[in-house]
Amino acid sequence: MKHDKTFQQSLWELIKDIKLAMLTHRHADGSLHAHPLTTQNRSLEPGEPLYFFVSKKTEVGQRLRGDGNVCVTYGDLREDRWVSVSGRATISEDLATKKRLFNALAKAWFPEGAEDPDLELVAVSIQHAEYWDIKESKTTQLLKIASAAVSGDKPEMGEHREMHVTSNESVTHD
Repeated sequence: MKHDKTFQQSLWELIKDIKLAMLTHRHADGSLHAHPLTTQNRSLEPGEPLYFFVSKKTEVGQRLRGDGNVCVTYGDLREDRWVSVSGRATISEDLATKKRLFNALAKAWFPEGAEDPDLELVAVSIQHAEYWDIKESKTTQLLKIASAAVSGDKPEMGEHREMHVTSNESVTHD
């Protein structure tokens, strides 16, 4: 990723083609639970949340109303891209947003469309995001790891950046 892009543009480039995310939330007893969900965004503008559709028949919306602290993770094993987003999830009944995001794939779960009474919209406001984007081939990665193990130096592979949204500060790691 080039650093002339905003962090959110770089983040979107990494996750836009990953079909499923894992949204992890906390149960009332403190235990963690994760659900595979499809990101509904068509872009990710600065300040825009990540959107997901969930069924009111599940406990997801109820749990998020009780504790909206979540972690959303994305992984692409073939491209060696890894993304972790921490934020605050809220449940929205905003029909205009539901209609804007609704698509043919969502119709499989919500046959009545954006107005389906079972449809809840989860909006995750990004507070912290971090990604690892490794460009080297698996063979090159193994060679760098082996070399680092012998030399005692850390292997340098790909790009690792994180951003704390409250400070709007992007940090690049070596």
